[in-house]
Amino acid sequence: MWNSHNRWEKENEPMGEINVTPLVDVMLVLLIIFMVTAPLLSQGVNVDLPDAESPAMQLNIEPLVVSVRADGSIFMRKNPIDIKQLAPRITAIRKQKPELPVFIRGDSKTPYGRIAEIMSLLETAGIRKVGLVTEPQR
Repeated sequence: MWNSHNRWEKENEPMGEINVTPLVDVMLVLLIIFMVTAPLLSQGVNVDLPDAESPAMQLNIEPLVVSVRADGSIFMRKNPIDIKQLAPRITAIRKQKPELPVFIRGDSKTPYGRIAEIMSLLETAGIRKVGLVTEPQR
């Protein structure tokens, strides 16, 4: 009689093993989320950047990116902007964040004159340092 009572207690004891199936499920969901959102983190509009050999820059501040497509259309971050509005808009942004770095992402097929025109407008907006974004040389 006591033996059967002892057997009942052993069957209801807590399991001493860890069930890793829910952990694996959560990790796979997180992996999928990161794989989907990682491409969305790039700044600016898709342009075919020229190749150049230069070291990668380490920035703690998210820069202001001006993208120029091959047809000469201009985008600030991902929003299209008229060239006449570029200097006043950047001046207003730099008043709020004076140390904000400005980068130009020009398509490799963009005419050099268009990039020079944008750099000139940035200079009139009071920006003395402009970074040119390139792809690492293949």
